[in-house]
Amino acid sequence: MDGTRRSDIRQGLRVSIVLKNDQRTGKLTEGIVKDILTNSQVHPHGIKVRLESGQIGRVKEIFEK
Repeated sequence: MDGTRRSDIRQGLRVSIVLKNDQRTGKLTEGIVKDILTNSQVHPHGIKVRLESGQIGRVKEIFEK
């Protein structure tokens, strides 16, 4: 899954996100979702989340359903 639909994401899922500073390189950071920050149901660049580590970025890949 690509992380563009809010309904696919929930707390506790393991995901890969792209941080704001890494958007140009596309470097992914892996972690567990703590909070969902995007209010809209769909976002073309990925739903914005906060990981348990405190990092914030847009979901690019979901590892578990």
